[in-house]
Amino acid sequence: MAIKKPERDLFSTKTESTGRQPLSDRMRPRSLHEFVGQEHLVGPNRILQRFIENKDLISLIFWGPPGVGKTTLAFIIAQAMNAHFISFSAVLSGVKDIRGVIEDARSQHKYYHKKTILFVDEIHRFNKAQQDAFLHHVEDGTITLIGATTENPSFEINAPLLSRCKVLMLKQLTGDHLKTIMTHALADKERGLGNLPVEIQNDACDSIIRSSYGDARIMLNTLETAVMLAKPDKEGKRVVTLEIARESMQKRVLLYDKAGEEHYNVISVFIKSMRGSDPDAALYWLARMLEAGEDPLFIARRMIIFASEDIGNADPAALQLAIAARDAFHFVGLPEGWIPLAQCVAYLACAPKSNASYMAYLEALKDVREYGVLPVPFHVRNAPTPLMKNLGYGKGYQYPHSFGGYVAQNYMPEELPGREYYRPTDNGYDKVIKERLQSYKKGRKPLQ
Repeated sequence: MAIKKPERDLFSTKTESTGRQPLSDRMRPRSLHEFVGQEHLVGPNRILQRFIENKDLISLIFWGPPGVGKTTLAFIIAQAMNAHFISFSAVLSGVKDIRGVIEDARSQHKYYHKKTILFVDEIHRFNKAQQDAFLHHVEDGTITLIGATTENPSFEINAPLLSRCKVLMLKQLTGDHLKTIMTHALADKERGLGNLPVEIQNDACDSIIRSSYGDARIMLNTLETAVMLAKPDKEGKRVVTLEIARESMQKRVLLYDKAGEEHYNVISVFIKSMRGSDPDAALYWLARMLEAGEDPLFIARRMIIFASEDIGNADPAALQLAIAARDAFHFVGLPEGWIPLAQCVAYLACAPKSNASYMAYLEALKDVREYGVLPVPFHVRNAPTPLMKNLGYGKGYQYPHSFGGYVAQNYMPEELPGREYYRPTDNGYDKVIKERLQSYKKGRKPLQ
C-alpha cells in the first residue's frame, strides 16, 4: 500500500509554483532549540519537553492566536519522536480523507512500527460528524491527534473528542519574541535574508513588530516585503526605513472574530472598563472594536444597557445620553459616527455608579419565582364596577396626593411583609433618592 505523504513539506524552501516559499515558511524552527516563545510549554521540564524526552505523547489541542507556532510545534514533536506525520486542513478535508489517514496510520504501524501523528489545522471547522470520526482511532491509539485552533475549544470541539485530548493554550508572541525571530531571519544565510546586505532602521523595526500584533508569520512576511522594496544603494546595501516599513505593511486587519470568543472578550473588557470608571481603557476598546469592523449599533446597545444596569439613578442623564448617542450615530453614520459614541463612552465611564435598580429587580424576580402568583391586596385593587366595590375592592385605599404626596400604606402582597429590594447607594443622585426614601420611612405609621 502506498504511504500518504503530508500535504506539504513544512521545511522545504522550494515550491512548484513560485520556486521559493515565503520567508515565514523558510524560517520555521526545526527543533525546540530554535523555537521562540511559548516558554510555559517548551522550556526545560515543561510539558512538551517531557513528552519528547519520554517518547510518549497524548492527543493534544493547541489553542492560540495565528502565527504563534502551532503547526511548527506539531511537526517538531513528530520529528523528535520519529513518528509518521500527516498534516491537513479542516477547511479542505472531509470524512473520506480521515479514512485514508487511518489506513495510512495502520500501514505505518504494521510495516514500519511507527506511530502516526495527525495534525489537523483549524480543527474547529470540522463539523460534529467529522470530529466524531476521530474518536475511536484516537482512543485505540491508531493515531495521536494534534489539533490547532484559534477558537475556544470549549465551544468548538465536541465534548467526547475534547475529553480525549489535553488542551494547551499558546500565548501571543511578545515584542521581544518577534525581535529575536527577526534577528535570526536577517542573519540566516541558508533560509533567511543573511545573503543580502540589509540595514533596518530602529523605528522601522519597531513599527513592523508593533503592526504584527504578536503574529510571527505576518512579521516575517512584512520584513521580506520591506527588504524587497528597499532599493540597493551604491554599495548594494538595502536600507529599510520607516516609510518603507509602513508601505510594506499596508493595513492589517485586526484579529477580531465577530462570531467567536474574541468578540465576547473585547465587549466584556469594554463594559468592565466603563464599570471600573476607566475612560482611557474604555475608549481604547471602543477604538479596537470599531477599527476591527464591529457593528457600531451593537456597541451602542451595550452602552444603553450599561447606562441603566451599572449607573442607574446615580446619574439618570446617563441613559438619556446613551440613547442620544445611538440616535446620533443613526443620523450621522460613518465615518464621523464614532464621535458621539466616544463622547458617550467617556461620560459613562466617569459617571457615578449604582446597580441598585438592577439588583432590586433580580431580588423581586426571585420572590416572584419562589412564591408564584400572589394576590393583590384588596385596598389597592381597581374597582370599576359596583360589584367589585361591594366585594371590598379598593376599600381603605389612601390617595397619596390627598396627604401631600405621600402616605404610608402597604402595596405588597400580604405574604411578603416588609420586603425591601431597592437600596440606593451613596453615589451621585442615588444619595438624594436614598435620603428621600429614608424620610418616607421615618414618617410611616405601623402597617395595619
